[in-house]
Amino acid sequence: MGLDLSLPLDDRWLPKSVLCLRDYNLTKFSKDVIAGITVGLVALPLAMAFAIASGLTPQAGIYCAMVTGFLISAFGGSKTQIGGPTGAFVVVVSGIVAAHGIDGLFMCTMMAGVLLVVLGATSMGSAVKFIPRPVVVGFTNGIAVLIASTQIKDFFGLQLAKVPGEFWLRMKALAASSPTWSARATLLAVCTVAVMLLCRAFSNRIPGPIVAMLGATVAANLLKLPVETIGTRFVGGIPSGLPHLVIPHWHARLVTGLLGPAFTVAMLGAIESLMSAVVSDRMSNDRHNPNVELMGQGIANIISPMFGGLPATGAIARTATNIRSGAQSPIAGIIHALTLLCVLLFAAPLASYIPMAALAGILMIVAYNMGEWREIPQLLKLTKTDISVWLVTFGLTVFADLTVAVEAGMILAALLFITRVANTTTVSQVTDEYIEDGRIHILQDKDIPYYATIFRIHGPFLFGATDKISAITEKMHELPPVVIMRLRNMTAIDATGIYALEEIAKQLHASGRTLILCGAREQPAELMHQAEFEEVVGRENFCANVDEALRRAEEAFERINAKAAAAK
Repeated sequence: MGLDLSLPLDDRWLPKSVLCLRDYNLTKFSKDVIAGITVGLVALPLAMAFAIASGLTPQAGIYCAMVTGFLISAFGGSKTQIGGPTGAFVVVVSGIVAAHGIDGLFMCTMMAGVLLVVLGATSMGSAVKFIPRPVVVGFTNGIAVLIASTQIKDFFGLQLAKVPGEFWLRMKALAASSPTWSARATLLAVCTVAVMLLCRAFSNRIPGPIVAMLGATVAANLLKLPVETIGTRFVGGIPSGLPHLVIPHWHARLVTGLLGPAFTVAMLGAIESLMSAVVSDRMSNDRHNPNVELMGQGIANIISPMFGGLPATGAIARTATNIRSGAQSPIAGIIHALTLLCVLLFAAPLASYIPMAALAGILMIVAYNMGEWREIPQLLKLTKTDISVWLVTFGLTVFADLTVAVEAGMILAALLFITRVANTTTVSQVTDEYIEDGRIHILQDKDIPYYATIFRIHGPFLFGATDKISAITEKMHELPPVVIMRLRNMTAIDATGIYALEEIAKQLHASGRTLILCGAREQPAELMHQAEFEEVVGRENFCANVDEALRRAEEAFERINAKAAAAK
C-alpha cells in the first residue's frame, strides 16, 4: 500500500483519471456511462438516508455525493472507487452537529480534508496499516449498532419528538415510545428490507436500494398510507437546482474542540477509502495509489462543506456496484456525480414522496453489511488480548465516543505490539542439538522444482507489517502451481497477520494454486491453530519443515496434473 515504484516518477502523483485516459476509447466510455448511471441511482437513496441519520437535510447528502463523488474520481488514485457519504460518518457527524452546530461540522470536515491532503502529500498513505484488525472490526461493529439504533424510530414509525444522542438514553426513549408504533410504517420498512435481500439473492447487478425505494414510494402513495415522508418531515422537500457555493464561517474558538473529531474523521476517511480501494483492486485487477487517493479524498472533503455537504470517503458497496456494472475508469464515477446532478435538477420534487420508513429499512441493511459480523467468530478464536482490544473498542464506540474508542483501541494495540515484539526476543546457547534441529529447515542444500516457489516471512508478522505480503500478490499471475511459505523465521503473528494470510490463501486457491506452509514456530503455530487456519489451507498443507513441504509440493503437483488430465 506504499508508493507504486513501478510507475515513472512523474506518474506517481498523477490521478488515475489522467492515467486511464492514455488508452481510453469509445467502448470503455459506453461501459462507464452505464456503470455511472447505475451507481448514481444506487447512491441517491443512500446519500439521503445518511444525511438524515446524521441530523441534516436530505439534500446535504445529495450535494455531498455529487460534489465529492466527482472530485474523488477526478483526483483520486483508484480506477473504480466511488466516493460519497458513508455509514461510518453518521455517528461522528451527528455528534459534531449536536456539540458544535452546522458551522462546526463544516469546519471539522475541512480540517479533516487538510489532514488527508497532508497524509497523501507526505507519502503517509501506508500509515493506515498500523491500525490493527481488532480495532477496525471493533469500531465497525460499534458504528453498525449505533446506525441501526438511530433508525428504530422511523423503522417502526414511533412518535418521538427528539431522539437522544447517547445510546442508553436513546434506547430508553425508544422503549418508552413503543406504544406509538405504526403497523403500516413497520410493514413498509420490512418490505423494503425484503426487496433488497431478494435483489441481492437474484443478482448483484440489481440495484437493490433504488428498487426498494421506488417500490415503497409507489406503494405508499397508491395505497395512501399515513406514514411520514421526506416532504412531511422536511417542509418543502428537496429544493431543485444547483447547490450554492458558500464559504463556511470560521470560528476560531471552535478549533481546539474540533481537533479530536477532525482527526477521527480523517482517520475514518483514510481507513475506509483505502479498504474500499483494496476491494476495488481485487475486483478490477488494478492497483491503486494510496497517496494520490488520500489527496483526492482530502480535496473532496475541503470542497464539500462549501456546497453544504458532509464528510466523504470511498464507499465499498457503491464501488462494488460500479465494478459489477462494468466500470472501466474514473469516468464512471464522474458520470455517477452527473447523474445525481440530473436528479437534483429535474426530479428533486419527487423525492418528497419517499417514506422515511423505506430509508430506515435501507439503512438497516447498510448497518448489517458494514458490521463485519463474520469477523467476530474468527476473533473469538484468537488470544484474550486480541479479544480484549476488540471488546474495548466496540464498547467505547457504542457507549462512549468514537474518538475515545479509536484512541483507546490504538493504545491497547500499541501495548500489545510492544509485548509481542518483546516476547520474540530470546537468549539461548547454541548446542549440538540446536544445530542438528536446524538442518532440516535450511534451504541451501535443497533442490526447488520448477513447479514450486518458496517465499519466507522474516520477523514478527503483526499489524503494520502485513502489507509486505504484496510480494506474493504482485506476482500472482507469474507464480507456479505450488507456493510454499516458509515461516521458520516468523517470530510472532497477530489477528491482522492471520487475516492477511487467509486473504493470500483464498487468492491462491481461487487462481488454482496450492499453498503450503512450513516451519511455523510455537506462537504462530498455536495462534493459527486457535484461528482454525488449517481449514483454510488444508491440514495436509501444514508441514514441519521445508523437506516435508517439498515432498508435499510434489504430491500436490501430481494431483493438479491428474485433475487437468481428467478434465480433458
